Amino acid sequence: MSGITSAQFARRAIWLPLWQLPLRLNLILSLTKRELAARYKGSVLGILWAVLTPIVMITIFTFIFAGIFKARFGSSSSRWDYALYLFCGLLPWNAFQEAVQQSANTIVSHANLVKRVVFPLETLPVSQSLAAVANQLFGTTALIVAILIINRELHATILFLPVLLVPQLLAMLGGAWLLASLGVFIRDIIQGIALFLTAWLYLTPIIYPESLVPENYRAAVNLNPFTGLIRCYRRIVLEGSLPDWNGLAYFTLFGLLSFLFGYWWFAKTRKNFSDVI
Repeated sequence: MSGITSAQFARRAIWLPLWQLPLRLNLILSLTKRELAARYKGSVLGILWAVLTPIVMITIFTFIFAGIFKARFGSSSSRWDYALYLFCGLLPWNAFQEAVQQSANTIVSHANLVKRVVFPLETLPVSQSLAAVANQLFGTTALIVAILIINRELHATILFLPVLLVPQLLAMLGGAWLLASLGVFIRDIIQGIALFLTAWLYLTPIIYPESLVPENYRAAVNLNPFTGLIRCYRRIVLEGSLPDWNGLAYFTLFGLLSFLFGYWWFAKTRKNFSDVI
């Protein structure tokens, strides 16, 4: 009987820090601010790099795909519209990529905190994810300005943005916790995840429209959970349409499963961090 009680207590103990995260909000926000400040410390442009980096990528992809290969989104023949669609798709993807890549090294880089039993290590990947979302929102502000300049209108459906950010954040947190743990035991996971995310980017209709995907590959593309999320972003921000609810539900399920599995893995392996670092 005592063995069963101990097992139940151990299972509850794993999830306890997750329920305590709201109580650590001040610590998480402090870590997020420090992460953002450290990321741009000493740079001339500072946080403007959050906008400059996607703009450079957009310029390159627009020249290659819209200029050379004549790719277009929808019925528009304008390269400016292509750039807006590209910018809109890259923002949530870059946030996800930034969160998981930065988290892969976050425990190792904070090795001095690992041996402190009282420090909540699970807050480190959370702060990385929130910093990535902050960069996304900063870029979204630039996107809105560009839309007003080019299209001279802004759709009211952009108010659905929080509806998309919630499941996106769940997916980012799950990926961040998972990679933070794996980064402790597999030090070259940083290089591996960079290659994996590059492949995932090209398998997601971000730099090219879904209409260019051959019919026999459409089912495979739709299995990619980010396809539905990117579609939703473009619909509410650029097209003035409601989100693709089926695609959003699919991504929400993906985000929830990622969140639960990522945290569970992090909590299960956390006790071994001090033995490896």
